[in-house]
Amino acid sequence: MKKYDIGFVATGSVMTIVFLILVNYFTSVQYPWFIYPVFILVLFPLGLYCVYAKKYTLFSMVGSFLLLLFLITENYIDMPSYPWFFYTVEPIVMWPALMLLGKRAKSMTTALIGSFSFILYYIILNIFLAPQTPWFIFPAFAILWWPLSLYHIKRKSYFGFSISASLFISLFFISINAIFSPQEIWAVYPIFTVLWWPLSMYYFNYKKSN
Repeated sequence: MKKYDIGFVATGSVMTIVFLILVNYFTSVQYPWFIYPVFILVLFPLGLYCVYAKKYTLFSMVGSFLLLLFLITENYIDMPSYPWFFYTVEPIVMWPALMLLGKRAKSMTTALIGSFSFILYYIILNIFLAPQTPWFIFPAFAILWWPLSLYHIKRKSYFGFSISASLFISLFFISINAIFSPQEIWAVYPIFTVLWWPLSMYYFNYKKSN
């Protein structure tokens, strides 16, 4: 893509943004719906420029800032009494942080520190925004796949990964069952399904070696 193509896209985006703001103002001033297409129209030429110039870190920094600004605005407009945008801050901030780390982002140390900070952030949110339910275990379950997968991939221990992952998933379902519906033991069903993973890996490796 050439520079004048990016200039054309940027000019078209600016013209469209002005048009949408005017339409919003003259037809439905009570609700600023123009912010939704404007967010895309700002991000699109920025993304094209960063890809053309190979400035991916710049795009992650500016893009994450714009995304946070958009979510904060949306939060203020639709639900100013509840700051739900805080739930999105940590994963959005991790995007440029990992880009800035470069090759170090692939290290086990980064995975462990990143996962710990991620979980700690959501524990704090859980305590202050919704202390009645320990919902932080859901994002914690998601982020812990990062160091777990990285550990086994670096060692190429795929059968070990199937065992560790199955135990991890089983522990997750047991915790969910015990916390949210202790009166009914349903965790055995997904656990039984998950156990087929290491079993099939063992059988495949055994047949392959014989």
